[in-house]
Amino acid sequence: MSNQTLFYIMGITGALFVVTIIAYLITRKMLNKSDIKRIRQLKEGTKENKYTSDVLYQKIYIYFIKIPFLKRYVLKLRRKLEIINVQDEYLTRRQTAKIVLNAILIILPLTVVIILFTHKDGLLLFILLLFEMFLIETIMSGMVDKIDTKLLKQQIEFFAEIRHAYHEYNMVEEAIYEVSQKDQLEVSSQGEKIYEILISDDPETELEKYYDVAPNSYLKEFAGISFLTREFGDRTDTNGASLYLKNLNNITEEMQLEILKREKLDYVFQSLSVISIVPVLCMQPLKNWAISNFAFTSQFYNGKIGFIVQLLLVCITFICYLLTRKLKDNGSIKEQYKNPDKVWQMKLYKNPIIKKIIDLFIPKKRTKEYRKDIQLLKEAASKQKMEVFYTNRIIMGICVFFASLILFTQIHNVAITYIYENPTAKYNVLGEMSQKQENEAIQLTKQDNYFLDKLKGQKLTNEQIKVQIKYSEYYQDATDTEINEATTRIEDKLKIVNKEYLKWFEWLIAFVFAVGGYYAPKWMLMFQKIMRKLEIESEVMQFQTIILMLMKIERVNVEMILEWLERYSNIFKEPITKCVNNYEAGAWEALEELKNEITSEQMIRIVEGLQSAVEKIPILEAFDELDNEREYYQEKRKESNERLIKRKGMIGRAIGFTPLIGLFIGYLIIPLVVIGLISMTNSFGTMSTIM
Repeated sequence: MSNQTLFYIMGITGALFVVTIIAYLITRKMLNKSDIKRIRQLKEGTKENKYTSDVLYQKIYIYFIKIPFLKRYVLKLRRKLEIINVQDEYLTRRQTAKIVLNAILIILPLTVVIILFTHKDGLLLFILLLFEMFLIETIMSGMVDKIDTKLLKQQIEFFAEIRHAYHEYNMVEEAIYEVSQKDQLEVSSQGEKIYEILISDDPETELEKYYDVAPNSYLKEFAGISFLTREFGDRTDTNGASLYLKNLNNITEEMQLEILKREKLDYVFQSLSVISIVPVLCMQPLKNWAISNFAFTSQFYNGKIGFIVQLLLVCITFICYLLTRKLKDNGSIKEQYKNPDKVWQMKLYKNPIIKKIIDLFIPKKRTKEYRKDIQLLKEAASKQKMEVFYTNRIIMGICVFFASLILFTQIHNVAITYIYENPTAKYNVLGEMSQKQENEAIQLTKQDNYFLDKLKGQKLTNEQIKVQIKYSEYYQDATDTEINEATTRIEDKLKIVNKEYLKWFEWLIAFVFAVGGYYAPKWMLMFQKIMRKLEIESEVMQFQTIILMLMKIERVNVEMILEWLERYSNIFKEPITKCVNNYEAGAWEALEELKNEITSEQMIRIVEGLQSAVEKIPILEAFDELDNEREYYQEKRKESNERLIKRKGMIGRAIGFTPLIGLFIGYLIIPLVVIGLISMTNSFGTMSTIM
């Protein structure tokens, strides 16, 4: 290559380099301009980082939904979160994955601890791992409750902003739309949904659909009041204040009381669920500690009685845990119920053979027992059908029966295992055996086991056993005293081994337990009914607030008020629904029937006010005391909540601490005292014989 050609190449390369530098400087200067810089920032803001937590939770959700065991919890959790996150699939998946992941991170270490402490006891290990399935649901329900309480707190701020927006626009739908567009909170999605309902072609139909999926009653009230205000217009009271804003303030006060109630309930019950579970987790460590420090207690903990006490503690803990969960229920978000005809119990019931069996247990229609069961289901707010209820009862009874037989068999196996494995030696009550003593005791147990395997199942006399021992290789050179001691010892062991089998009365006990299992679902409904009755006063006061909001709106009549009460009722749902259905046949008669079906004096006064408004006076006059004594009712509501929380707290503490008390008294103190006294008595008896 000539020097001239090389010179041209170097010149062109240099020129391109200079042009590149100049182009870079010009481009950099342009990008630094405000508009282009802002566009670049916006563009960078839209870029997805594959390592962000949001994307990670989306991937975790897809992974969880494919795992058969976790899929059940994921879908169950989704049904609850979908109500809060209106048609927001992204947020629903994120929250679902986050809650399930947090539950797993709590359960996994607990599982490791349980396996470490109970790996030698297969049955207890199985029970504890089964118990964890209920614990997972408790953890997830608690997290969902927190999300729902968070939504309530957002609603307070949301309604406060709507007040300001309504002053500016003086239009309900515009105020809701304006506030809903300001942020990306969960309540904003609800606001957008309500706005779409208000501007739709058929808002009444859409509103009824929203009532079925609204996450809480306060959003229902807000949507209903907004619809009525947009439909009939706003009014001003005697002080010139907007009726819509006043109703908004009433709903806000209700939410504030509800938030305080939930926070106090959470505070009271925050440790009770854990306390009720602790005994089950502490049984094995407590057993190991007692045996290591007081060796004489091994005959209790490793024997049949210890196993029975252990099972009783597990059952008590499980029952107390379920009751504590029911008691702690703060009325927050409820999952959407499945179609009653599509549950697995109904699929089982449709089998012709099984249907005939279950129908034998279901009481005949129009009988007193049938009406009592239907009434119990209604009063306990249970959505299950009568067929499902009795299917559950029968399955529970059958499961308890066979579980009892399995446990009785295991109890006999424990007694036999203790005879075969417990070192056979007399040792000091207050101390442990030395290594030499323990080896001798183990060797003696092995010798006894030889005779037990040879003689078990036979009815032998003392002399026959002595002959077997005397002519064995183990006692060829033994003295008569040693042979007699061995005969007595082996005879005692043989009696225990021969009598450890399922007896007729154990089948009878299993049947009694099965009857208890058959009635257990009914007892749980009765407990749920009692818990619901504790909140009667709170529901009546909510009715008073609803009437207070509706009575000043034009064109509102008694039937409309009843429809609103039906929509927000829980305890009085069935009688109010019946009254609404019978209203057109006779308003006064329907209300009179409603009054006869309820026992709450406050609710009876409301019904009497509605009766007055039907024929005699306007609604505004029938309930004028609600407006005049608003502050009094608010204070009464606070005091009622305080009493409710106090009562639930007392019942909860009594139930929650029962397993712990049973653990220390029944599983530690009584064995130490009773077994210790028996051992000391035997020791003194032996010493007296020697002397």
